[in-house]
Amino acid sequence: MLEVAFSKPAPSKTGAVALLLTEEEALTGAAATLNEAAGGAVARAIEVADFKGQKGKTVLLFAPMEGLTRLLVVGLGKRAELTTLTMEEAGGAIAAALSQEPAVTVMADGLPAPEVAHLALGAVLRSYRFDLYRTKEKPEDKPKLAEITLQADDHAKARAAYVPLKAIAEGIYLARNLVTEPPNVLTPTEMAERCRALTKLGVKVEIMGPKELEKLGFGALLGVSQGSVQEPRMVVMQWNGAGGRRMRKPLVFVGKGVTFDTGGISIKPAGGMEDMKWDMAGAGTVVGLMAALAGRKAKADVVGLVGLVENMPSGPMWWVWWASSRTCRPAPRSGRATW
Repeated sequence: MLEVAFSKPAPSKTGAVALLLTEEEALTGAAATLNEAAGGAVARAIEVADFKGQKGKTVLLFAPMEGLTRLLVVGLGKRAELTTLTMEEAGGAIAAALSQEPAVTVMADGLPAPEVAHLALGAVLRSYRFDLYRTKEKPEDKPKLAEITLQADDHAKARAAYVPLKAIAEGIYLARNLVTEPPNVLTPTEMAERCRALTKLGVKVEIMGPKELEKLGFGALLGVSQGSVQEPRMVVMQWNGAGGRRMRKPLVFVGKGVTFDTGGISIKPAGGMEDMKWDMAGAGTVVGLMAALAGRKAKADVVGLVGLVENMPSGPMWWVWWASSRTCRPAPRSGRATW
């Protein structure tokens, strides 16, 4: 995950820098100092690009002055219309445009601490990648961004505001990782074990196998899984964060966890079958949610339920079906039974 730091405003003269401007603002403060040091290059660039701080618009300068490798100017739109989503989108734009830089400094002076924190969240979410099985990408094509430093007037408050947002980002990363894993790796058993890891965050995790499911009458779950050699699992995750204000009834989230779904036998077309690993995205979302709630110490009682199965014929059951589906008839000449 992208490393995030916060510091007080100071003109940066090395590496990559991002400036944030609304429609009502010109180059002021630390940005004005930087523009002056660059011999007015920043002001000239935004004028040529007809940049007026419009939301979503950016201007990228290469080597505007000695020491600076890239300088990105990001528009935020009208100040009165700034939202947390606007700031997250701006953070994402910075992470994408400057992904080939190892470190980036964002000059966010003049912005409230909560907005700066959401700017960091956007950059972290945009920089997500799942490279565990990637083998063909050239080293020079891989993103290099590893650290982002946000300069804010009240950097201490911005840092504090980012703490719960970081927990949310970690939960989102977990959900994305689970959904992206191939089904031959993320079987019901493996996913259940990854749920168990949430105990480190204070989540109570209970995992039930076939015997417990049969005893409790989980016929549907057992029925879906009976064609597969992969055993089903039912995972119950509990986060009791309400404390002394314990809720009368907890919030409950239920996620579908079919780790691979062929649709039975020859029901779904072969084209796009590999995409059916995503049939557990509901369960992955619930697991990520529980991680986020526990990570930010949410003051709520929440239960997450995920039923994990593989809907695919395999092993002995596959051969039983195949044999029973064939028609036995005598051979025309030999008289032997043929299938």
